[in-house]
Amino acid sequence: MDWRAMIVPEHSLLEILLRGSVMYLMLFIIMRFVMKRQAGAVGLADLLVIVLIADVSQNAFSNEYKSLTEGILLVLTIVFWNYAIDWLSFRLPIFENFIVPKRLRLVADGEICWKNMRQAMITHAELMSQLRHQGIDDPACIKEASIEADGRISIIPADENKAKPPDDKARGAI
Repeated sequence: MDWRAMIVPEHSLLEILLRGSVMYLMLFIIMRFVMKRQAGAVGLADLLVIVLIADVSQNAFSNEYKSLTEGILLVLTIVFWNYAIDWLSFRLPIFENFIVPKRLRLVADGEICWKNMRQAMITHAELMSQLRHQGIDDPACIKEASIEADGRISIIPADENKAKPPDDKARGAI
């Protein structure tokens, strides 16, 4: 076993830190602005895109690092930026506006907001499916429905008596 090759870095630790930082921040920006709704609802195509991005960006991240020291530093760099972005969005409201997407209204006072539906790339069938999960079969029964920052659709019924909570038995829950 070659302990020296396993522990002693072959590349500059500053280069690893810089590569990890640049790649993490670029991937974060891409995911934040290109894949908005996928955060809460990951489909097969979305998962494929994430896996392919990870595979394609691997070389830019790593430059074929071989030692544990280099790998650990790269992982710590990624974890640092993840924590730093969360911390900044929690502490600084102006930064939170950049990091966390604002909710987007899909239904207002029973009327579907088609422009916002197109912007969020949500089909009428997807919206209706979410309404049915809430026990609502007609958008006219909704005061407001919005896609939230996490990609989920929240619904406020116009009349509380018309909306029923989702039935766990209908979903096959035990």
